[in-house]
Amino acid sequence: MQTLQGQFPSSVGRPHPWHAVIHGSDKPRYVAIADVIADDMRNGRLAPGARLPAQRVLAEALEVDFTTVARGYQEAQRRGLIESRVGAGTFVRDEASTIPCAPEALPVGDAVIPAAQPPVRSSARCSADLSMNLPPDIDDPELLARMRAGLAEVGQDLVDLLRYQEFGGAEQDRQAGVDWLALRGLPVRSERLLVCAGTHSALHAVLGALAKPGDRICAEALTYPGLRGLAAQLGLEVIGLPMDENGILPDAFAEVCRTRPPKALYCNPTLQNPTTITLSAERRQALVDIARHYGVAIVEDDAYGALPVGGPVPMAALAPDIVFYIGGVAKVLGAGLRVAYLVVPEARHVWQLSAFLRATTVMASPLTVALATRWIGDGTAQAILAAIRAESTLRQTIARGILPGPAPRSKPEAFHYWLPLPAGWSRSSFAATLRGAKLGIVVSDAFSVNSPAPEAVRLCLGGCDRDETRGALEMIAHTLSRPPELASVFL
Repeated sequence: MQTLQGQFPSSVGRPHPWHAVIHGSDKPRYVAIADVIADDMRNGRLAPGARLPAQRVLAEALEVDFTTVARGYQEAQRRGLIESRVGAGTFVRDEASTIPCAPEALPVGDAVIPAAQPPVRSSARCSADLSMNLPPDIDDPELLARMRAGLAEVGQDLVDLLRYQEFGGAEQDRQAGVDWLALRGLPVRSERLLVCAGTHSALHAVLGALAKPGDRICAEALTYPGLRGLAAQLGLEVIGLPMDENGILPDAFAEVCRTRPPKALYCNPTLQNPTTITLSAERRQALVDIARHYGVAIVEDDAYGALPVGGPVPMAALAPDIVFYIGGVAKVLGAGLRVAYLVVPEARHVWQLSAFLRATTVMASPLTVALATRWIGDGTAQAILAAIRAESTLRQTIARGILPGPAPRSKPEAFHYWLPLPAGWSRSSFAATLRGAKLGIVVSDAFSVNSPAPEAVRLCLGGCDRDETRGALEMIAHTLSRPPELASVFL
């Protein structure tokens, strides 16, 4: 390889203090980039805390491909040499190890053979993983301080919170759920509400109560993978209903109700996972009318419902007599806050579902529930929601500006992005190409109830910090700008 050398402009117009010189090497170029970072740290040319040039700037200066630099930075981060900081850039770690680290791959003839992998440093926050659908992290110091203060207050009752609690939630916790759901335009009474250990736990209980093995349930043709997994565990058949830009087609649902009566309709009506479709108010009413006519229960998974401002009211507000409503907080406050509020149509359902929950999860974690109750009561939860909504909107704007193709279907407040692939690309080859660059996505097969699955993928915009997300999106756009044959990772 020829010698590569670059001098980089900084964001304020001065020459960047680091001059990267990559001498001839038989190693892959991205490994050479990581090596020169390590070498320059060792000899003092890169000081702890030094800011590295942006990936695109470095690629232009060295006259190499953008994805090469992106993989070089990922390799350096894997070795513990550098770190990304939200909204600031990429920096040399203050206490980075300079012990030589085996590269992730070594050239052998014309092939590239994976090398033994050293342990990943626990401090690495993200490896460009756009597969897990979780909200962006909170990084506002004042809000973080407020969150920590609430956690400290909860800790004052630590001894009591380490004991068994009332099944279905204590009265103050159920009232917190009532208050939280009121913000969604859903008036409920606390005696019809159960506090559960997350949406998955609540969904498991509802499906187990409504259907027995061999029964049918309906869902979107592209639906939440957790629903598919639970249905398989419970021995239920899932019938996928076609959708348009307004969600499930009512005529298709009515036809199934006439010919293959289901026990329930499951839907994720607001910012649907994976497509981000939001059922219109008219479509919600039409589905409710059909379900009521045929005596079919509706299971409304409103995981993302709090994110949009001024969106349609929950289906449970239209039909409280037939809708089992699940309002989880993990997608709108923090993925580790495994709390969901389950609202049931009738009082008898409380006892039925309480027995199921007691047998499967015993109870929601008292510490976690107490923290949710505290944050809802003092307004911290609303502030977290507003921050996540604002950051999600910003990341959608970034994605729309980077990714190619027609106007996306994704809604502004969603932190996931549904990407139909251009002609020539298959979802499997696209995922394999990105996997070769250590970038994780989810292909449509994970969501598809019917076959064949569409040529599309879901990207999560919240799992990494903003700079890492931007870099991953640029890598995806660059990959899609080339014919699949040129991007293939297969030998």
